[in-house]
Amino acid sequence: MNFSDKRFSFELGEYHAKRVIWIRFEKNDELKNFLRQHTKARWSASQRAWYVADNRHYRNLFGMEQTIVGKEAMSKIHTVNLPAFNRLQEHLVLKAYSENTRRAYSLEFAQLLYVLKSYPVDNLTPERLRSYFLYCHKTLRLSESKIHSRINAVKFYFEQVLHRPKMFMDIPRPKKPLMLPKMMNKSEIKKIVELTENPKHRLILKLCYGMGLRVSEVTALKLTDIDSKSMIVRIERGKGKKDRITPLPESILIELRSYYLQYKPKIYLFEGQYGGQYSTRSAQKVFKLALDRAGIKKAIGIHGLRHSYATHLLETGTDIRFIQELLGHASIKTTQIYTHITDISKSKIKSPLDFL
Repeated sequence: MNFSDKRFSFELGEYHAKRVIWIRFEKNDELKNFLRQHTKARWSASQRAWYVADNRHYRNLFGMEQTIVGKEAMSKIHTVNLPAFNRLQEHLVLKAYSENTRRAYSLEFAQLLYVLKSYPVDNLTPERLRSYFLYCHKTLRLSESKIHSRINAVKFYFEQVLHRPKMFMDIPRPKKPLMLPKMMNKSEIKKIVELTENPKHRLILKLCYGMGLRVSEVTALKLTDIDSKSMIVRIERGKGKKDRITPLPESILIELRSYYLQYKPKIYLFEGQYGGQYSTRSAQKVFKLALDRAGIKKAIGIHGLRHSYATHLLETGTDIRFIQELLGHASIKTTQIYTHITDISKSKIKSPLDFL
């Protein structure tokens, strides 16, 4: 049995001022027990229906469409341009772009539609598009990365959806600044791990650093991805939808088994309070609390653990090509950014000041 069973029906709604999913089915003990076993559904006597929180996990579980852009954002788009906005979203789905990319492109394209109001976006000329991006620079004062993101979204619509490849020939892109990855030293990492008492939280931090994983990759880990006999972990559909293999740190095996016995996850290694995949936002909060607890004032996110992993591997002499494979980088150029942070030969250079 699963939730695609036609005896279940689902409906979005509100209950006590919160968004919920109503679950209805015929009076049947088997169906009720199945619902209780796989969800944390509650019964509403007034509505005479079961309900759960409207979140990503339950939408996936029930086979419902995910909300990429909320009603508030949609309400700001003039009806003239709503068909264009919907075509963009449909095209992103057909191209099988990730949920994060679909959300980013949709929101950035929506910003252009807000400015246009009732003017049809399909009637824009290259010159008017150029003026819009100047407005983003001069009036909105958007950062270089934000401008790139917005250009990518608008470019996608005109070139991929409308098939107008020459629209952006005369619109220059801002030069991206060379930003060095933010990282922590080994003593700082040791401190935040030691001061994190919650077993699940501590393990999340250890795996982010110990295998150089993106936070989305850690939260997506399934029990079946971990091979403790071969001491390898399979990272499925990482960035760019690429699978890769990474070694499991030997020092974490006992802790991993202890965690499993205590929490008894069903599918994902880290699961949320409603079951299903632990959210990346929660993992980011875990890291932020760990920083505060350790008294580390650096402006750094959980991705800094991945940067630290790569940097520390370089410092111990690991071949950069192996690091590229472990991180899942498509190009060696992406990995070479870490050579700007640590270079063994440069670290031996003495400043002339030391000889005065």
